[in-house]
Amino acid sequence: MNAPNDMRQHILNAAKPVILGKGFSAAGLNEILASAGVPKGSFYHYFKSKEAFGEALLDEYFREYIHALDGLLGDVSRPAAQRLLAYWQEWQSLQCSGAPEGQCLAVKLGGEVSDLSEAMRSALQKGTRGIIARISVCIAEGQQDGSLAADINAPQTAQALYEMWLGATLLAKMWRQPEVLNSAMASTRQLLGLNKAQ
Repeated sequence: MNAPNDMRQHILNAAKPVILGKGFSAAGLNEILASAGVPKGSFYHYFKSKEAFGEALLDEYFREYIHALDGLLGDVSRPAAQRLLAYWQEWQSLQCSGAPEGQCLAVKLGGEVSDLSEAMRSALQKGTRGIIARISVCIAEGQQDGSLAADINAPQTAQALYEMWLGATLLAKMWRQPEVLNSAMASTRQLLGLNKAQ
């Protein structure tokens, strides 16, 4: 791990589980340093502050998330409606698994850091808008391939779906009832005009 970018990435990778487990504010710098096995000087070589680190962590999270989403929603071998349902099913499966690595960083940090850091709020905004845009494109593709109704407003429905899943994931977390996401799935099918057989 000689290249500077490798070390920077190593710090981000090592710290992500800590942030997912404790949140941004509760995770102290010493804990982040210990998880990465680096001295404080190395941390500040790559990140000018903890806030800059948080911004970089969110940017990296959304970069990876959107790359995976592009692979899933861009699989034109399947009708777009199936791709969309596969996305929501994967979301539900990850959130219900309880595994820290499957947790949504937007859910974990959205409410916490949006009022603390403009840079981190902006990273959250950019990342979530990128996700919504891709859902919208897939809905439009579903209208073109006939797997979704032509009268759906793609941008509006994409935003409503993402808002619903983000909120449902937060409720599932607060109530410790992952089955809350079953309602989100049922409402998703309804908004997309899909029956249970699809």
